[in-house]
Amino acid sequence: MRVIRFEDPTGQIHLGDWLPTGQAQILNGDLFGHLQPTAEMVTVHRLLPPLQPADIIAIGLNYRRHAAESGSAIPDAPLVFAKFTSSVIGPDDPIVLPDDAPDEVDYESELAVVIGRTARKVSAESALSFVLGYTCANDVSARDCQRRRDKQWTRAKSFDTFCPLGPAILIDPAVNPNALAIRGQLNGQLVQDSSTADMVFSVPFLISYLSHQFTLRPGTVILTGTPEGVGMGRTPPRFLRAGDTFTVEIEGIGKLTNPVSK
Repeated sequence: MRVIRFEDPTGQIHLGDWLPTGQAQILNGDLFGHLQPTAEMVTVHRLLPPLQPADIIAIGLNYRRHAAESGSAIPDAPLVFAKFTSSVIGPDDPIVLPDDAPDEVDYESELAVVIGRTARKVSAESALSFVLGYTCANDVSARDCQRRRDKQWTRAKSFDTFCPLGPAILIDPAVNPNALAIRGQLNGQLVQDSSTADMVFSVPFLISYLSHQFTLRPGTVILTGTPEGVGMGRTPPRFLRAGDTFTVEIEGIGKLTNPVSK
């Protein structure tokens, strides 16, 4: 099931099981409780972020080839940072270049893990049982703030609009989150083309590791890192500009597309 949060043509907001027809089967209940399919089909007028995260925890340098293009050693332990929840936007919402740092804004296609129930000090073996599902994310990053101006990552990663999520949450316990194709397209050109199998630290390991540091509440979103092909790793670097469009595509989940504006 691919669960979306959306507006219907009257402006009402629903949860639904997304259908190829551009419609959704309405789901009653709570995203983190029991969702009950109904017989009602509704046209999807506008996709919203599939959830409003409780927290956003992100992992840096978690793909081997991305670490190489960044000139960094593969980490011995997960490199953990956070993004403000106010940075979340949905499909088709614009990524806005911030007035204070518009010149080196970069894209990062990422698999996002949505925690479904409280996890604290869980094992890697049981970690996936705490997962609600998976969605696409773009960990938008102001590289000048990250690497030179602030020399830490909070502001660089947390400007308003810097965390597109969507289009849907793939809920399927049979999915192997470390065997999914992941791609990024800039203005229709393929710039990232990899697999989540290239992660340094697997999704079960990350959930277990993070749960030993923090309580993972229902609705916590874990961004699991980006593969190679980011703008700062290109020659010459290619950062986002007003008028661009970026699409994250992950196997089984769908495509998350956002325009870029000033």
